[in-house]
Amino acid sequence: MRAAEFVQSYFDAWNHSDARGVAEHLAESGTYYDVPGNKQHSREDLIANLTDFFILEQHHYHLIGDVLANDTTIAFQYKMSPLDTDGGERFGAEFMTLNGEGVIKIADYYDPTHSVTEPSAAEHHHAPKYAKSGLDPEQLQIYRDRLQHLMETDKLYLESELTMPKLAARVNCSVNHLSQAVNAGFGMSFFDFLNRYRIEEAKLMLKNNDPQAQAILDVSFAVGFNSNSAFYAAFKKATGQTPAQFRRTFVDKS
Repeated sequence: MRAAEFVQSYFDAWNHSDARGVAEHLAESGTYYDVPGNKQHSREDLIANLTDFFILEQHHYHLIGDVLANDTTIAFQYKMSPLDTDGGERFGAEFMTLNGEGVIKIADYYDPTHSVTEPSAAEHHHAPKYAKSGLDPEQLQIYRDRLQHLMETDKLYLESELTMPKLAARVNCSVNHLSQAVNAGFGMSFFDFLNRYRIEEAKLMLKNNDPQAQAILDVSFAVGFNSNSAFYAAFKKATGQTPAQFRRTFVDKS
């Protein structure tokens, strides 16, 4: 394996929002480890998660420095720049573990906060999250209330093409402030925040035997997902059951 070419191909997949292309850089039995989020994904899980992630957020990924490689490891640093100029850059590093199958593990270490300049090691360790965002508690509450209204009253989560920039425009704030409002105001990522509402809507449809719930794929699209696999992964994560298993419990009771 030529490490530099492999990493370039990997970056190309990220920059083209190609979820399957990213995942296929893993061996069939490989895992992707999101270290700050403490989440591990198989190839299929990674495809499902990235499919929705690329809808919600658009970035360009840049290699920083050289690709370091030996017989068992590929390592590199990267910068993640939002296509929306209001957002901040993020920095990270990935370590790919190799064996005879190819890449069996990708460990992604990244700064979960948004920064406008590359942080030093000391700043990364000590700086409080969003310290430079300029969003005070009162404004945070205003954005949080607007978000709650847009989700619960206007049901914006049903829009399959909803992205962070589009939602930020509706809240009338920057993407960076929207990210803070979701993270600090609701204690979750934007991805999980949106899926929480979508899954609750799906549960209602499945419980009430809604006409749109005759096919699971119909439910998936009706609540805003763009792929059945992403819907199944999010639903099982939230309920511990597949949509079909969840519906069957209510059919059996009736």
